[in-house]
Amino acid sequence: MKKRISLVLLIFTVLANAQDDLSLGYYLPKDIRYNTEIPTPQEILGFVPGQWHVSHDRLVTYMKALAEASPRITIEDRGDTFEDRPLLLLTITSVENHKRLDEIQQKHQALTAPGAENIDLSYLPAVVYQGFSIHGNEPSGSNAALVAAYYLAAAEGAAIDKLLNDVVILFDPSFNPDGLQRFAYWANTNKSKNISTDPQDREYDEIWPGGRTNHYWFDMNRDWLPVQLPESRARIATFHQWYPNILTDHHEMGSNSSFFFQPGIQSRTHPLTPKLNQQLTKEIAKYHAKAFDELGSFYYTEENFDDFYYGKGSTFPDINGGIGILFEQGSSRGHAQETENGILTFPFTIRNQFTAALSTLEAAQNMRTELLNYKRDFYNTANTSKTKGYYVFGNEKDAASAYHLAEILKRHKIKFHELTKDIKLNDIAYKKNHSYVVPKNQRQGKLIEAIFEKRTTFEDSLFYDISAWTFPLAFNLDYTQSNDDNLIGTEITELKKPTTPPVTKSDYAYLMEWHEYYTPKVLYQILNKGLRAKVGMQTFSLAGKSYDYGTILIPVQNQKLDKEELYTLLQELSKENSVAIDGVTTGLTKGIDLGSNQFRAITLPKIALMTGPGITPYDAGEIWHLMDQRYDIPITKITTDNFSRLDLSRYTHIILPNAWGTAIEKTAIDKLKAWIRSGGTLIGYRNAASFFKNNNLLKIEFKKTENIAKNISFEERRDFFGAQVIGGAIFEANIDRSHPINFGYKNDKIALFRNTTIFIEPDEQSYNNPIQYTKSPLLSGYISSKNLDSLATTVPFKHQSLGRGNNILFTDNTNFRAFWYGTNKLLMNAIFFSDEM
Repeated sequence: MKKRISLVLLIFTVLANAQDDLSLGYYLPKDIRYNTEIPTPQEILGFVPGQWHVSHDRLVTYMKALAEASPRITIEDRGDTFEDRPLLLLTITSVENHKRLDEIQQKHQALTAPGAENIDLSYLPAVVYQGFSIHGNEPSGSNAALVAAYYLAAAEGAAIDKLLNDVVILFDPSFNPDGLQRFAYWANTNKSKNISTDPQDREYDEIWPGGRTNHYWFDMNRDWLPVQLPESRARIATFHQWYPNILTDHHEMGSNSSFFFQPGIQSRTHPLTPKLNQQLTKEIAKYHAKAFDELGSFYYTEENFDDFYYGKGSTFPDINGGIGILFEQGSSRGHAQETENGILTFPFTIRNQFTAALSTLEAAQNMRTELLNYKRDFYNTANTSKTKGYYVFGNEKDAASAYHLAEILKRHKIKFHELTKDIKLNDIAYKKNHSYVVPKNQRQGKLIEAIFEKRTTFEDSLFYDISAWTFPLAFNLDYTQSNDDNLIGTEITELKKPTTPPVTKSDYAYLMEWHEYYTPKVLYQILNKGLRAKVGMQTFSLAGKSYDYGTILIPVQNQKLDKEELYTLLQELSKENSVAIDGVTTGLTKGIDLGSNQFRAITLPKIALMTGPGITPYDAGEIWHLMDQRYDIPITKITTDNFSRLDLSRYTHIILPNAWGTAIEKTAIDKLKAWIRSGGTLIGYRNAASFFKNNNLLKIEFKKTENIAKNISFEERRDFFGAQVIGGAIFEANIDRSHPINFGYKNDKIALFRNTTIFIEPDEQSYNNPIQYTKSPLLSGYISSKNLDSLATTVPFKHQSLGRGNNILFTDNTNFRAFWYGTNKLLMNAIFFSDEM
């Protein structure tokens, strides 16, 4: 025992001294001169990279100092994160290239256009986009960026001169500034003078939600295709300015792992990615292997990771004429940690990431012509494609959702047009100002296919991420393929928000149908002004117009605002949110009259969101973002570990996102039930189903699927069980449009995103199954045949009253990654119309 204690003390002493003695020389290539006029990281930061975790503000300070000192570097600020941190980009190349940078960029753009065969590639540099630490608590990337940027600015000699002449480097030192800042604070404030390598130390167990995500707890490495977040929008704009030949994405993984670089498992590559892409990835991998062999660091490749979902940073370039490379470094999580491979230090992880950054540039330099030709050929195939036809998409009742999908297309440089006139295609009505036409035959033809396709057959049954993302389904839009050239109107080069007719002034009442995406935002503003509003439980028609289930009625009389003030408010809300509001002069209708009891009063919701230990941060963040950024609805974030001490009477609704374990202490269950009985509404998601069932909040009967392995070897067991996971696919459900949970949907079917294997049997009373999966529900994505059989005719929604309150459950995520616009309204209906269920 004494010997063990002595050994541990020796390790602590060595580690402490190693931190103190750490120098830049530990990272940098030997026998290279460095320009002494270029500041080292320690001269600006006060420490050598690896001694402390760099915070984002200090990272910015150093990058600006390098740009000021080095003629090889220019720097630009492309916008701000949600926490107002700058989104920097450094352009690093030779002084000569900087003088002709616009010309180089124009030629790279021209390589994607018709006539690219005429471009001389002899003196055209390759373009490499190097991005670091998209997950904030995977910090070795951004800390390695300190060393890499210094090396590229200060190294001298013929080799570096030639490299910078042959390559333009788009250098993004932090993909996720907010997350990096959060994690650096945690690691640094928990660092001891005598570093503890015990994995159980507080330093290696950051508090919820952790630094992985951005401000709203999104996984930034899933947003390259949807581009819903400011960080993504900045980098996608840069990407489409250059169409880089290589894009690298520096990550971390479990502490007991070594280092991974692509290619991953090639059978899991998306079929739209050219075979040559993977061959070039393999060729680039040889440069990484050589560099790591020389360094003596272990690594692996062609395992675990895939190139299927184009929303990841290492896969997005593959559908845009480039090569995406994923790097995964075993993480020290703090400054030094015991692992199966010995003590893993933070400086060691930084050195590996720095090594991979340099081997990438070496590959780009030596493979320059191959990479340029590959990009040219990729787009030449698209530009000379004989693919005919168009995608038409829209929603005659919801212009905003169609507009937001068009926004994504515009960010990806996809051309689209107006519809020439109102038409019907396959019995689906498309309105001119609510719809768009996308020609398939254009430069971004492959990307268009990736965005619009429904895919249900796959070479492999395992996926690192989701297997489907069909965007029109995600936005609850109708879409049709057509070869009719008469559909296509003027190309839309300047996308404008949808407009609505001016509100007609009324002395009687105003009506607002519930179809448009932003109607919940408008309704909240009305209620928040202390105004009375009601919801129509049945359909009716008035003045020649039909009004659907869920129409909102705003009376003019007996309001806190006089009729002029009310009119002005509604006019402003209508214009700002692209929501039509009709002034009417009579309460006599065909159907329920405006004075009917079938118009039910709506109250202002006061919403709490469960967060903290036990809650999935992604799911909670998506709800927070939806309320805060889209609907401007205040939301209180309450924590699970403080729940028993809260005054729940302040809230009308509590949302319980996906959770693991019990989430809420057993001692607080009675308190929660009492709140529900007194009129509160509890809305749960996904794994909350078990919580509802186990605490007698909902009567739920789960349908179970047995997965018995037959003729499966020990080696194959993980793949067998992995194939039973629903990693993310899209399914069709029938909906009862008369039920309040479905107000605002014009069709009798809906597309739902699902990434759980929670199957709930339908209620024996059909009216209690307002959303029910069809008999053949698969629309797009992978699901095993057993799970598909189990899913058919089950229900993804349950409601049950308790006293004066409500319990509501969704088995599926209605707010997935901020781009699943089409089912956001299900949550809003659960909030505004819970008492009408």
